Amino acid sequence: MGSEELFKLFLSVIAGGLIGFEREFRFGMGLRTMMLVSLGATLFTIYSEAVSPGLGDPRRISAAVVSGVGFLGAGMILKEEGRVFGLTTAAAIWLVAAIGMGIGSGFYALAMTGAVLAFAVLWGVPRVTGRLQARYSVTYRATCMRDSVDFQALTDRFSTHRLIVNRSALSKSGEHVIFTWKVYGDPDRHEAAEREFVEDPGIVEFEVV
Repeated sequence: MGSEELFKLFLSVIAGGLIGFEREFRFGMGLRTMMLVSLGATLFTIYSEAVSPGLGDPRRISAAVVSGVGFLGAGMILKEEGRVFGLTTAAAIWLVAAIGMGIGSGFYALAMTGAVLAFAVLWGVPRVTGRLQARYSVTYRATCMRDSVDFQALTDRFSTHRLIVNRSALSKSGEHVIFTWKVYGDPDRHEAAEREFVEDPGIVEFEVV
């Protein structure tokens, strides 16, 4: 193994880590995945070029990498209650594989430019669309046992996720208390808040209207 191959491997890890950092920062996962996908794509590309002289077609290995990454990305896509999650992460995995293949083929400038542009899209676009979607509203309804939860503590969760509570109300039904909030903010932040409410064992029933 020569110095150029080592350079390709280290560069692919850096490129994958650049994109994975954004996923890790926003969702708490993705850094290792992106680094490994980029590294794997680079290794397969190096192998394809090493064994191809007179022994086969390197395009077959490249096509196999694309297919394999497609299955990996498909596993990241989830559909729940009519909403689709994970499309951006799946696309990022697909793109990281392309970057890794580019590095393995020696297109360093092109691959790293792609990595920087991908990071800019993942990091910058949500901040732009967040301003445009600041008026995106969702109504939440949570049913809890009386005296088992603190209304203000639940309300403060929205601030934690940088969401704005426009209106709030509460009502009582037997042994249950029903809290209702109308909340504005970016859809991705709503998704994180919804996940926190769903996972709270103190909430008997949770609904997004």
